[in-house]
Order: sequence, then structure tokens, then C-alpha cells
Amino acid sequence: MAHTIVIGIGNPSRRDDGAGIAAVRRLRQLRMDGVVFVECTGDLTTLPNIWQGYNRVILIDAMHWGQKPGEVLRFDASRYLPPSDVRFASTHAFGLVETLALAQALNQLPPSLLLYGIEGKDFADGEGLSPEVEMAVADVVHYIQQDLADDISDA
Repeated sequence: MAHTIVIGIGNPSRRDDGAGIAAVRRLRQLRMDGVVFVECTGDLTTLPNIWQGYNRVILIDAMHWGQKPGEVLRFDASRYLPPSDVRFASTHAFGLVETLALAQALNQLPPSLLLYGIEGKDFADGEGLSPEVEMAVADVVHYIQQDLADDISDA
């Protein structure tokens, strides 16, 4: 069984909100052994069920935290949760930060949890990423490849 799962979060029909989905689709094409890639376009409270049984979880989502569009933030959520003022681009009332807090309270966080947030620019209806977010997705794909390579060399 794979020990690592990479979950792209978002809605590709809401422009930059599709950043997490775009990143996981690119990573999936790289066919990395021992890694499972999942798209989460629905209810975020299902995340603990999705990652159950995995030692390492990497989440990718668009955010709006007042940063420059395309800015990438990396949180080691197994050590600390993102600040409560970070808003991930969720169309649901129960967002990613709230889901992580609930999972922590219920002792359902995986041993290793990395979260990549990509500052979005355009969350309107429609498909396609803004140029800034498109470049950031490419960066995140590279960063995650490095994270996964580091895991292999540490094993």
C-alpha cells in the first residue's frame, strides 16, 4: 500500500480555485511509485476519511490571504495549523482550516501533513487559471517532487 497521498482541493469551474486540482493532475502524470493522487472537489469534511491510513499527506489548495497572486505558502500542518486568518478558496461553509482544526480535535491528523496554499487572483465562474497562478502551480509541482524525493532519500 502507498504511504503517501497528495490531495488537490478546489473547483476547476471557478478559475484560480482550480489550482489544487491542476497541480494534482500534473503530478499524477509523473507516475510516482508509492504515491496516490486524489482530487477533492466536494465536502472538505471528508478529508480525514480520504487520508485515513496514509502516513504522509500533502494538500494543495488555492487561498486568499492578501498575498501577491501566485504566492505559494507551505505549512507543516503536522506541527502547526495555518493561522485562522488564512482563507482557502472554498465554496463550502466549512473550509479547510476548520476541517484541519476538527481533525486535530478528533485526533485524526496524519503523522505528516503538508499544506501548499497558492494565492489566487480570480475566483469568478469559468475555467482556466490566471497566469500568476499557472506559474505557481508549476512551482508547487516542483516543490512536491522535491518533498517526495527527500522522503525516498530519508528512508
